[in-house]
Amino acid sequence: MVNVTIDGKKIQVREGTTIMDAAARCGIPIPSLCYLKDINEIAACRVCVVELEGKERLITSCNNVVAEGMVLYTNSPKVRRHRRKIVELLLSQHDCLCATCQRSGNCSLQKIANDLNILEIPFHHTLEHQPWNKNFPLLRKSEKCIKCMRCVQICEKVQGLGIWTVEGTGSRVTINVSGRKTIEEADCSLCGQCITHCPVGALTARDDTEKVWEAIEDPEKIVVAQVAPAVRTAWGEELGLSPEEATIGRIMDALKRMGVDYAFDTVFSADLTIMEEASEFLERFTKGEFRDRPMFTSCCPGWIRFVKTQFPHMVKYLSTAKSPQQMFGAVMKTYYAQKLGVDPERIFTVSIMPCVAKKAEREMELFYEEYAGHDVDAVLTTRELVRMIRSAHIRPEGLNDIESDSPMREGTGAGVIFGATGGVMEAALRTAYFALKGKNAPADAFRAVRSLGFNANNGVQEAEFKIDDLVLRTAAVSGLGNTRALLERIDRGEVHYDFVEVMACPGGCVGGGGQPIHDGREMAFERGRQLYYLDAGARLRYSHENPDVKAMYEEFFEKPNSHKAHLLLHTEHRK
Repeated sequence: MVNVTIDGKKIQVREGTTIMDAAARCGIPIPSLCYLKDINEIAACRVCVVELEGKERLITSCNNVVAEGMVLYTNSPKVRRHRRKIVELLLSQHDCLCATCQRSGNCSLQKIANDLNILEIPFHHTLEHQPWNKNFPLLRKSEKCIKCMRCVQICEKVQGLGIWTVEGTGSRVTINVSGRKTIEEADCSLCGQCITHCPVGALTARDDTEKVWEAIEDPEKIVVAQVAPAVRTAWGEELGLSPEEATIGRIMDALKRMGVDYAFDTVFSADLTIMEEASEFLERFTKGEFRDRPMFTSCCPGWIRFVKTQFPHMVKYLSTAKSPQQMFGAVMKTYYAQKLGVDPERIFTVSIMPCVAKKAEREMELFYEEYAGHDVDAVLTTRELVRMIRSAHIRPEGLNDIESDSPMREGTGAGVIFGATGGVMEAALRTAYFALKGKNAPADAFRAVRSLGFNANNGVQEAEFKIDDLVLRTAAVSGLGNTRALLERIDRGEVHYDFVEVMACPGGCVGGGGQPIHDGREMAFERGRQLYYLDAGARLRYSHENPDVKAMYEEFFEKPNSHKAHLLLHTEHRK
């Protein structure tokens, strides 16, 4: 143990503890803009400096460790003057139009500037401007970038793609897309992790809320919304609601108050996806298609973009089942349009998703009878949903817990856990077991695929299940850096699986790039536990027991993997 004194407090901490962590343990927060534990510890921002007694120069607290007898000051006049000047310099190169920034009120630079009572910028204001395609789902505003390096490090170290790089030197240093490419030319998976780890508003998702408001205002449009499982775990975080208060029913009420005509829970189409994917897996598995490679899940568009550019030889092993988002859209433009007796062109489908890549996935085309268009017309992130609720002046505490519309009202616990890493696998195994045995396994029989903690086992959870004489070897992986490592092991023949679930974002959809941002905190595992809690308390926990899914097959699709199901609920993955 090491004895140190911080702001007059004498404490003992373990050897190797950083000054920042030591201060935090005695209730003294040290501000920072660039620091991400174990990912970005380069002290680029210089905001976290502290004064060490007996030393003339200030030292950074995020990457310097404590030593015996240190006497440290985190807010001395010298530290305060330095910190203030650093932030003033950053503001002189930052677009300070905060009122029109998506991150206003949730911006680390704004908070530190306010805490330091910076009311004027004494330096000449110079902004960098780089061109950017504003139609791309991921937007970058170079005039807001503070060169903290977080995006570079998160993409390289966590997601293993290296989309961002540092260019220039000295005062001309900037961040840009690697390889002198445009973002459209780069192999970006659109996972959005750079967005959720950016401390300011330099990286954001394209805002599509006005597109939805316009559809709501159009008397010729019938606006139909779906809400993904992971959204219910996070939307209340920005609105001051507890997990118990932030129910899916209150989201439904908010959507109806905004003017949405019909609101549904994507858990229904998650159950539909399981019916198709589990049936497809059993069919392909029994044919011996997976002797060399496993079947991979296909519901995560970030993973699909990744595998097509990084491991194109594995594309043929993807499930052909569309994601729950796309299945829902296809059902709305066909089955539901017939139910309503309206032209599919009149239906405007909106997805509320925890994901940025879903904005690109919606470009998938749908052709059915005389309809030619898209399954989904607009995708909003969880953050955009919150902005719409606020812009409609809806008080969250006044929302009622209402049911979604029928006939696609029912959802099961299996569909709910889609939002957590391992959830798709667990849901599929519950139904695959029933298909093989004609009876249900205990609902928690396949819980071995669940993650043991955020990024536990390098994001990979392996499990083996024996059903009579059949042995199923499975793996669930989240995070694209972890995925790359796993696929390379599969390619080298070091491991063999029959079925692999992949989620691009660490922790699964609950940690998606469209979720609320809590700077410096990883919320995925915590949110995932909420989904498993909801599953445990669900009246139905098996996708094949969903009565509304059963009714749809009887009335429209006939059975899983039928010709019509393949036409509308499956797709051909092209490299």
